[in-house]
Amino acid sequence: MERIPLTTRGYARLREELHNLLRVERPAIIAAIDEARSHGDLKENAEYHSAKEKQGFIEGRIAELENKLARVDVIDISKLSGSKALLGATVTMVDTDTDKEVTYVLVGPDEANIEDNLLSTTSPIGRALLGKEAGDEVKVQAPGGQRVYEIEKVSFIDLK
Repeated sequence: MERIPLTTRGYARLREELHNLLRVERPAIIAAIDEARSHGDLKENAEYHSAKEKQGFIEGRIAELENKLARVDVIDISKLSGSKALLGATVTMVDTDTDKEVTYVLVGPDEANIEDNLLSTTSPIGRALLGKEAGDEVKVQAPGGQRVYEIEKVSFIDLK
C-alpha cells in the first residue's frame, strides 16, 4: 500500500473535511432524503434524485478521505532542516527571464494549491526543485516553453 506524504497542515485539513462530512453533511443529506421521500412519488421527485446524487458524492468522498488518512505519512516541517529542497521545504526562486521572485512550499499532491503557493512535488516545477540548493539553476519545460529559475533560498519554515 502506497504511503501518502502530507504536512501537518495538510493532514489537519483532510481530517477537518472528513469530520465535516461525517458530522454535518451526512446527517443533513439524510434529512433531505427523508423530506423528499415524504413528498410522494419518487420516480418524478427531483428533490429526491438530487439528494441521492449528493449522498453518493458525500459517501464517495468519505471513503476516499478515510483511505488516504489511513495511508498518510505526516511530515512535521518544524522538525526538518538542511539546505536541499525536499517535501516541506520553502523555496524562494527568481525567474531569470522576468526577474520575478516566487516562493513555494513543496507539498504532497493531496495538498497542492498554487494560489496558496503550495506546490506539489509531483508537478514539473516541484520535481525539478527536489534536491536542489540555493544558487542552483532549475530548467522547467512549461507550456509556453522552457523556463529557467535560480534558487535564492531553501528553508524549512511553515508559512501557515
